Amino acid sequence: MAILALITGLGGGFGAVGFRHLIDLFQTISYGSPDNLLDVIQSTPWYLRIVIPALGGLVIGPIVYFLAREAKGHGVPEVMEAVALRSGVIRKRIVFIKTVVSGVCIATGGSVGREGPIVQIGSALGSTIGQLLKVSGDRIRTLVGCGAAAGIAATFNAPIAGSMFALEIILGDFGLATFSPIVISAVVATAVSRYYLGDFPAFIVPAYELVSAWELPMYVVLGLFCALVAVGFIILLYRFEDIFEALRFPEYLKAVLGGLILGTMGLLFPQVLGIGYGTIDLSLMVQLSWWLMLLLVPCKIAATSITIGSGGSGGIFAPSLFMGAMAGGFLGTIVHDIFPATTASPGAYSIVGMGAVVSATTHGPITAILMLFEMTGDYKIILPLMIACIISSVAGGQLLRESIYTLKLVRRGVEIRAGKEVNVLRSMSVKDVMNPQVETVPDDLSLGKLAQKIAKSKYNSFPVLDEEGRLTGILSFLDYRDAAFDENLRDLVVAKDLATTDLVTVSLDDNLYDALERITLKDFSILPVVSPDDRSKLLGVLSRRDIIGAYDKAVVKKSLFT
Repeated sequence: MAILALITGLGGGFGAVGFRHLIDLFQTISYGSPDNLLDVIQSTPWYLRIVIPALGGLVIGPIVYFLAREAKGHGVPEVMEAVALRSGVIRKRIVFIKTVVSGVCIATGGSVGREGPIVQIGSALGSTIGQLLKVSGDRIRTLVGCGAAAGIAATFNAPIAGSMFALEIILGDFGLATFSPIVISAVVATAVSRYYLGDFPAFIVPAYELVSAWELPMYVVLGLFCALVAVGFIILLYRFEDIFEALRFPEYLKAVLGGLILGTMGLLFPQVLGIGYGTIDLSLMVQLSWWLMLLLVPCKIAATSITIGSGGSGGIFAPSLFMGAMAGGFLGTIVHDIFPATTASPGAYSIVGMGAVVSATTHGPITAILMLFEMTGDYKIILPLMIACIISSVAGGQLLRESIYTLKLVRRGVEIRAGKEVNVLRSMSVKDVMNPQVETVPDDLSLGKLAQKIAKSKYNSFPVLDEEGRLTGILSFLDYRDAAFDENLRDLVVAKDLATTDLVTVSLDDNLYDALERITLKDFSILPVVSPDDRSKLLGVLSRRDIIGAYDKAVVKKSLFT
């Protein structure tokens, strides 16, 4: 595992470096220069500001729609779902497709970040290595975490934060067997990144010191404010996804529409286009007015929501940092104007705001604290950073139970918080467990002959079929127990008179968790497995014993290979 972690770290590091160069290449093709996008856009003709993001959408939409739907969006929820439900298995093509579509989206002005794609790319790389070497499911999961840690570490020059991101958010596992390989990957990826990109913090920040202990309550207020910003961002992001989903418009062209809207926004607020690090630097250096920073918060929320909702591809970390910097800069300017002698520069509040919004958005306060500490290289900021991040995370969790990652999964029916037992059942489908050999009874079978069949059978519940072989009901012990051996009814009653016709069924592609919920609903002993196209076509049965047996085997297998 140490060797595999090292290989994954090398791949994640080179992937992060290559991804950054690819974005520069695509930006040069799009705008004619790889320089700071804000400066480049401001010197671009107005009509190209609208056309170029739309052309980016024209490239992205068909690639995502026809080749890899999971490459759409910010990528991290797809990695979490693979870890929870598919033993970390991610399709190999994701490495290439996610790289291309995210690179095009960011380079043409999409309001997203680099870190989400590189997490998915690194995770897919780790998963691919595990699949090729046929290691166990738990080791593939660990390699997925190694890829995620390598991507974050190399992108932000932050090995500790990269490790924590993988452990806290992706895997939710701090065990030594998991921790060690992830640290190795993060360190190796950071070394690669520093060799090619240089060893310096992601943001150059002004000198900071805590002027007075009375300043700490201001950071509590900042934490609460950033929680509101983060919750608004999460809600609006998925609201826009629903809006674009409901549009009667070709799916593969919706990103073009999103690009047109985004480009039009860029005419008034070019700061919201692209990753936005240039604007963040301006806020840290206190070169933006308070009213512009306040205005840029909802504008960035809308721009990122439109980009991702319409089908774009990119991360939400950089937009969260942008919103936090603007929110913190706004509040810091107000506070500093009122209490100039006891408060730090507004740039300090921008730094803390960045961590606070990331903390509330991802529900990962440890990652946010360590990331901002490593990205700035300034230990003096740690106290207000810890306070604001914890306050924002707790307040954000109270306002909205799910993080920006888990909410996407909950909307798909994947409950990460429900525990490993639920996810084990959700990872198995009915078709893998059901019994295709079924003892059935015809609906016109007399009670006397039914009693004979029951006496000879090892089952006590039977699907009931009509003369054309269609499922019409289920005959269970509770249905026939009072009448089966009544001599007076032997020739008067037939199976369909006793059977339950209010059927609860499952289809081949349903998962075992849903099947268990249905079988428990009315205390059934079996569920008929039917065709998804025709509920009267019986394909097999699924019993409670089948579900529990499959779960036990999965747990035993997991314990053997952990």
